[in-house]
Amino acid sequence: MDELKEFLDEKAALYNQPKFITSDPIQIPRAYSIKQDIEISGFLTATIAWGNRTSIIKNAHKMMQLMENSPYDFVMHHQKQDLQPLSSFVHRTFNGNDLICFVQNLKKFYLRFSSMEDVFLANATSESLQPSIHAFKQVFFNTDYAGRSQKHVSDPLKGSAAKRINMFLRWMVRQDRRGVDLGIWNRLNAAQLSCPLDVHSGNVARKLGLLTRKQNDAKAVYELDCSLRKLDASDPVKYDFALFGLGVFEKF
Repeated sequence: MDELKEFLDEKAALYNQPKFITSDPIQIPRAYSIKQDIEISGFLTATIAWGNRTSIIKNAHKMMQLMENSPYDFVMHHQKQDLQPLSSFVHRTFNGNDLICFVQNLKKFYLRFSSMEDVFLANATSESLQPSIHAFKQVFFNTDYAGRSQKHVSDPLKGSAAKRINMFLRWMVRQDRRGVDLGIWNRLNAAQLSCPLDVHSGNVARKLGLLTRKQNDAKAVYELDCSLRKLDASDPVKYDFALFGLGVFEKF
């Protein structure tokens, strides 16, 4: 275990660097300074974060442009006619109708809460934010504007690995001294985070003996969480950089 920890610590340090930002979707929320702008841009970017990363970044930039590069102001003050240009947006199965739905729901959300952190905090446990994801989805879609768009926010309590929203939470919560994750939420901590599990990180984790479950689902996330907490209980998701880097950049 000591040898594995040393190896993964080394890889985490290698990839948890500002140069990582230039090829990662985290560059989108990093362009903003207002808390709600960071939350909205991060949430929408994470929502479309599947497939080719170049395409994800390109389309996330397009979303921000459609929102006049001021997402919070656009969400809170848009008129009906302002939503029309959004209808042309498409990223894989997330289309213009979904984007409009999310914008409308975000307005209703921010009329109730000053920050997304409020909902995640209220439903967190000392060791996990997975119940918080479930609660956030219920709150976010508790409007007239939901329908098919609900499928774009995964629910770990229904068995999903919820990779994209776990990645969003890593961005928002993790206090990163190396300058990648934003860490703008200070009422939650990195010990509560779960690793964003996808094909790459899952395959690497299995090769390293950190994960035995074959499916990338909520049970696999829990198993990986337990393994990574043995390596670093206070910051287990720093190893996301190691697993991702080994899988994507080193073809481990």
